[in-house]
Amino acid sequence: MITGVSIYELLTVTSILFFIGVYGFMTRKNLISILISIELILNASVINFVVINKYLYPDMLQGVIFSLFIIAVAAAETALAVSIIINLYRQISSVEVKDTEIMKY
Repeated sequence: MITGVSIYELLTVTSILFFIGVYGFMTRKNLISILISIELILNASVINFVVINKYLYPDMLQGVIFSLFIIAVAAAETALAVSIIINLYRQISSVEVKDTEIMKY
């Protein structure tokens, strides 16, 4: 796929990206930071689909098609999450996770 770069190096980079996203999702208190972490996780999985498909089946495009679906779902998820965060900010003037407990009842 890329001359001089092995599949192990690419999978290592995507694994690091994935775990950075998981760490950010677990430790952040801001809803926008959590959303960015989720996007990082989804992008790491998209890169994995493309890399594994390109190395196993170089002539087929299943991994690329799956990646396009994941990107479309991620775009829809981001649009929905941003609209929810904007409405939440209008109601309670904060985007912190601890302040969203007000919406329970």
